[in-house]
Amino acid sequence: MKKTGNLIARSFATVLLLWSTMLSAAEPMQPAGAQMDYDRAKWNPIHFKPLIDTAKDEQCLACHKEVLEPSVKAVSPAGVKSQDALAWYQTLNPYQGDQETFHRRHISTPLAKELMNLQCNFCHQGNDPREEAVMPPTAEKAGFTLRKMVDPTETCLKCHGKHNSEVMGLPKPTWEESRDMVGGSCVNCHAAIRTVRHQVNYLKADAIEAAGKKDADTCFGCHGGRKWYRIGFPYPRHAWPGAPAKTPDWAKDRPTESDARFRLPQATAATSAPATMATDAKN
Repeated sequence: MKKTGNLIARSFATVLLLWSTMLSAAEPMQPAGAQMDYDRAKWNPIHFKPLIDTAKDEQCLACHKEVLEPSVKAVSPAGVKSQDALAWYQTLNPYQGDQETFHRRHISTPLAKELMNLQCNFCHQGNDPREEAVMPPTAEKAGFTLRKMVDPTETCLKCHGKHNSEVMGLPKPTWEESRDMVGGSCVNCHAAIRTVRHQVNYLKADAIEAAGKKDADTCFGCHGGRKWYRIGFPYPRHAWPGAPAKTPDWAKDRPTESDARFRLPQATAATSAPATMATDAKN
């Protein structure tokens, strides 16, 4: 009985110590260059809801600036020179230049700056050291899953999913096989179908539309050309001018609006089309 009482006392003391540590760390992020010990930084409220939602890149980069510093090795441990190897993301026309690191490809390369508006908290929605092993199903979205610092189904999959040729009704199962049959252009069909697109705060819709008219690889890059996953992302089915009244079976469970945190204040259609043209029930 005495041992049990001591164990309870020690456990209670440990909880109090952890709680006091968290409280002492519960202070706003300091400006870049300010000194903060590791424990205070790790438990800082900016890493948790709700402050993570309003975190600015400069606050994140005050501690994590190394993620945007050039650091691709000229030679791999196996002796392969980077200039002699072609990375998978370099195989599409829109990507120009040398190999780059993960974060730089998504934030600071010319292509990223032209077409994307990704912020640190687009992917990073929290980092609780106690619960990094959270994985679906959970009572509510944790913002990260299975030792990852992000939830890939809500972030990576948006641009790295499978090319959904079945839903698009393409003549062949891959874009490489179908592109010549449809004139080598995504915009040819999408001038009339699913014309309300890319209206989210993490993309630059007008720039994407312009680039897609010049080179279909711009479209294909995020719609199957850089796939990591065997599934496609279930994009919201926004209404568009002239959309058919009947919703196809594959789209009946799709949302009709983007996630609230990605919506633009006044989302407008990037393009429009006559009602008589949008008749393909598959889209």
